Amino acid sequence: MDRLPKGLTRGEDGVVRCFWAGSDPLYRRYHDQEWGFPVADDRRLFEKVCLEGFQSGLSWLTILRKRENFRAAFSGFDSDRVARFGSRDVARLLRDAGIVRHRGKIESTINNAARARELARAHGSLAAFFWAYEPTPAERPRRLTRAALMKLATTPASVRLSKELKRLGFSFVGPTTVYAFMQAMGLVNDHLEGCAVRERAERARERFRRPRRA
Repeated sequence: MDRLPKGLTRGEDGVVRCFWAGSDPLYRRYHDQEWGFPVADDRRLFEKVCLEGFQSGLSWLTILRKRENFRAAFSGFDSDRVARFGSRDVARLLRDAGIVRHRGKIESTINNAARARELARAHGSLAAFFWAYEPTPAERPRRLTRAALMKLATTPASVRLSKELKRLGFSFVGPTTVYAFMQAMGLVNDHLEGCAVRERAERARERFRRPRRA
C-alpha cells in the first residue's frame, strides 16, 4: 500500500481521511458528513458557537459524545428560548451530568443567546453575519497540507470575527475558538489535500448560496 503524506490516515474501510478523524465511528462520521460543509442554518451556527466554547480545554470528541445531551439541556439551541433562561435553569444545568457542568460556560451560552438574537435582528440572520467573515482566497494557503494547517490556529479572518463578537458582548469566542467554528461550519475547507472528503466539501462550498446581510 502506498505511503500516505503526513496528516492523512487510511481507515479500516480503506478511506483516506484527515489525521484527526481517528478510528472512533462517531468522529469519522462527523469528519465525513459535517466538518467543513457550509452551514446557513442559524440554530446550527448558534449551537456550534456554544459548543466550541464548552470545548475550551477539552477535546471535541468529548463534546461530540455529549452533543445530544447538550441539545436536550439547551432547548435544541433555540436562541430565543435559551436567552430566557434564568437562575433556576443555571442550577438545573449544573446538576446535569450529561453535559459539561461549568458555570462560566453555561452562563456564557445564555448570554450569547441574547447577543445572537440581537445579531439576527440587525443583520437579517446569524448566517448573514458570520458569512461576511469568510476569508478571501488570497488569505488561504495555496495547498492545504498538515504543515500549512498547523499554522492556522488563528487567522486574520478569525481574529477579525473574534474581535467583533467580543465587541458585541459575546464570551468564550477567542480567535482560536472562532477559527475552529469557521472550519466546522464550512467558512473554510480545511480538509487536507488527499483527504477523500476534501473535494466533496469544496463542491458543496461552490454550490452554496452565501446569505446576505439585511
